[in-house]
Amino acid sequence: MKRWVARLNPMRLWARSLPFRVVLTTMSASVIILVATGWFLLDQSSRGIIVGKTQTSVAEASAVVTNMQRDLSTTDLRTTSLGERITRLGRDATNRGQAGNQYFVVIETPISQIGSAGLASASIPESIRASVASGDGLWSTPTLISFTDNRAAEPGLVVAAKLIAPGRATYPIYFLFPTTQERQTLAVVQQATLATGVFLLAGISVVVYLMTIQVLRPVRAARLAAERLAAGHLDDRMAVGGAEDLAGLARSMNHMATELEHKISELEDLSTLQQRFVSDVSHELRTPLTTIRMASEVLYAHRERFDTTSARSAELLSAELDRFESLLGDLLEISRFDAGAAKLSLEVVDLRALIGDEVESLRPLAGRAGSELTLVDDGNCMAEVDRRRIQRIVRNLVTNAIEHGEGKPITVYVRGDVDAVAVAVRDRGVGFSVAEGNQVFNRFWRADPSRGRRIGGTGLGLSISLEDARLHGGWLSAWGQPGGGAQFRLTVPRASGGKFKRSPLPAIPPEMKEPPRATH
Repeated sequence: MKRWVARLNPMRLWARSLPFRVVLTTMSASVIILVATGWFLLDQSSRGIIVGKTQTSVAEASAVVTNMQRDLSTTDLRTTSLGERITRLGRDATNRGQAGNQYFVVIETPISQIGSAGLASASIPESIRASVASGDGLWSTPTLISFTDNRAAEPGLVVAAKLIAPGRATYPIYFLFPTTQERQTLAVVQQATLATGVFLLAGISVVVYLMTIQVLRPVRAARLAAERLAAGHLDDRMAVGGAEDLAGLARSMNHMATELEHKISELEDLSTLQQRFVSDVSHELRTPLTTIRMASEVLYAHRERFDTTSARSAELLSAELDRFESLLGDLLEISRFDAGAAKLSLEVVDLRALIGDEVESLRPLAGRAGSELTLVDDGNCMAEVDRRRIQRIVRNLVTNAIEHGEGKPITVYVRGDVDAVAVAVRDRGVGFSVAEGNQVFNRFWRADPSRGRRIGGTGLGLSISLEDARLHGGWLSAWGQPGGGAQFRLTVPRASGGKFKRSPLPAIPPEMKEPPRATH
């Protein structure tokens, strides 16, 4: 349940689903357009209906007032009293308004109100009473028509005027036109507009979704094809249908897959040939090397009988044969890594003891270079590793530190935590720059080609060390600063196949405050 809720999270859908983004964006724009259009239509409809009702009501009231004023002006006060005449006119207007329930009438006299029965005086706003009292003409305003009986109040429009009787007496008259029917018409228009907007929005969403799916289907197929190609299924191809742009995408993907398969096959053949060449050459050189080694040992053993030049030549021959033999061993190891044939011989090892033995064996070499070699260990350092490969990594790192340490102190740190064990070799020698740090693990790379090697080395030590670290599922990182020395750090999991998120030792020496200069 939680997984489905997480999948339906709008933010997650927005980040991961292009159809969701397209549909949501389209819906949002559609809602804004529909709301603006609906508001405009409703406003215009309301204005048209209300204005039309007002104009009709004013015209009706004006016609009635004109007739009443004409009859009132011709009244003979000698035969009829003014009160009787006003009462009759009010009754006639009321009867006319009740025909079809068109309007209600109220005529105010000094004695009483004449007109429609049951009409509450509060139905006439005070504002229009004041307008009638202040001048002649017709006035109109919205109102709520209420009654003194059980009838429900209803919206309406009041139109007011003034009757002038002989003798300049004035009688305010009010016509109250119900607008219930117009309000109902407006409600129907509003409901129709809302329903139309909902249907349009739903239809637009469905259409946009279907169009998006239609467009994205080939794109998704291209993505899946690319993933299959990346997984090594180079013979997979996309289905091609039609001649439009999306079909062109499929044809381009298939052409790319074909070319990629061809190029990868060529590279695999070339890599296999290269690996076989290195392996064959290395093996073939073993036999003459053994012969040369035997002859060199004989010459080296009798060098004291030779003259100075010949004795020195015997010594150089022996030293270079050692380096050549080491280079052959490294080339064979590199060929095994390239062929994927390198395997681990695992055992549980105390890395403190193992590294301590290596440090002790290299201490005379460090002494001849003028460097003081120090070991600092901390914590439980038991780990399941290949002893020979870890020894080779540490030997390469310490030898490299002695070579570039310029006779300054070298410190080897060993520390473990719950998940991993780390070894760091810190020198205070020449160091290297960031650009150089990105190449230190490249095969045969040297920071300064003009710098002569004081200690052996084949140029493959750090490359082999990196491969050994990866074979263990670990890290090998390098930090350096020109003139500030360097630090190489190896981190391996305690158990084979184990995972870890951080190293027990920092990538940068604690005493340095420069930004990281590490490569992995």
